[in-house]
Amino acid sequence: MGQARDVMDRLTEALTTNQDLKVIAELYAADAVAFTPDEGEIHGRDNIVEYWRHMTEAVPEATFETVYSYEIGDTAVDEGFFSGRNTGPLVLPSGESLPATQKEIRVRGVDFATVDADGRIASYRLYFDQMDFLGQLGLLPEELPA
Repeated sequence: MGQARDVMDRLTEALTTNQDLKVIAELYAADAVAFTPDEGEIHGRDNIVEYWRHMTEAVPEATFETVYSYEIGDTAVDEGFFSGRNTGPLVLPSGESLPATQKEIRVRGVDFATVDADGRIASYRLYFDQMDFLGQLGLLPEELPA
């Protein structure tokens, strides 16, 4: 296992099994950039940690089930299922907060982490289906207007 794989595995653990924002912060470079489907482009370690804080508060007992796991040079790639119960507020990109739905979610996603020479994540890309996520939380209308 290489450095990128080790960093990605530590990030996954810090986001799920042993949620720890301090560890998450240590894994990102100060000038890291993350791309997410819900927040878009996020610049800087502190802003990325804040993104993860919102997610860990919204789904505090999350798990990640790996389907595929790769390492190519300085980049680790994971595909799998993020699961848990929404027991905390869900912060929207607008800054608004929705109360917990108490609903279970299981969302398939893919993430890429590229590490720098210091072994920190310099670039992170996360992909998941937002409509599936919001639908499982019961936050979409039953029927969309025609």
